[in-house]
Amino acid sequence: MITTDSLTKRYGPSTVVDEVTLELARPGVTALIGPNGAGKSTLLSLVGRLADADGGAALVDGMDVATTRSRDLAKRMAILRQEHHLEARLSVRDLVGFGRFPHSRGRPGPEDEAVVADVLTRLSLDDLADRYLDELSGGQRQRAFIAMALAQDTEYLLLDEPLNNLDLAHAVAIMRLLRTAADELGKRVVVVLHDINFASRWSDEIVALADGRVVAQGPPAEVIRPEVLEDLYGVPVSVHEVDGHRVAVYYG
Repeated sequence: MITTDSLTKRYGPSTVVDEVTLELARPGVTALIGPNGAGKSTLLSLVGRLADADGGAALVDGMDVATTRSRDLAKRMAILRQEHHLEARLSVRDLVGFGRFPHSRGRPGPEDEAVVADVLTRLSLDDLADRYLDELSGGQRQRAFIAMALAQDTEYLLLDEPLNNLDLAHAVAIMRLLRTAADELGKRVVVVLHDINFASRWSDEIVALADGRVVAQGPPAEVIRPEVLEDLYGVPVSVHEVDGHRVAVYYG
């Protein structure tokens, strides 16, 4: 279970995450949505210990992320941040292999190699496995970093805008893969998404944030509603049912 209790983050005079209290208890996919500056990525970074909180706490299975050993936390939770900065020139295979470090401690064995091979195949990266990252398109690199996070093979998977730079086909493939990880492997996936229709289609639960606070939380049927989305984004929105899923159409 991932929980936050009055979690708060400030940058100077600005409070970007404002006493957020959440409980994400069941396996499944949770989408964080909201306008730019709502605090989605910062909230994910606090839970993933990429940033230090100024107040409150975030816990994973009862372990305080601020005080738990990195090695122990890395076996429970993987996080993929929005921006990637690597100095070393790495192949795709080497990058994905880094995801096994919490398990192999730098001495990968047959099991680690099998996990890497499986993830490369699942993300259609076999043909690119020995290419260097600086030789790839933005979308290909994004898939490689997602593969690294999946190779870590944790119960909790936190992804900050993983669909950036992906075309529609690859974006759908990634969301289908995350859906499978939740449904068949029992993982808790928390993902920041800008496309609210992807959130509606692929998630079990949506958490909507604005000004650093949670303004709505629930299944898509409760959050993907005109009154909620219009208040959240400040534009007129209509919502329609398509094949059993809610689709939002927004216009100015």
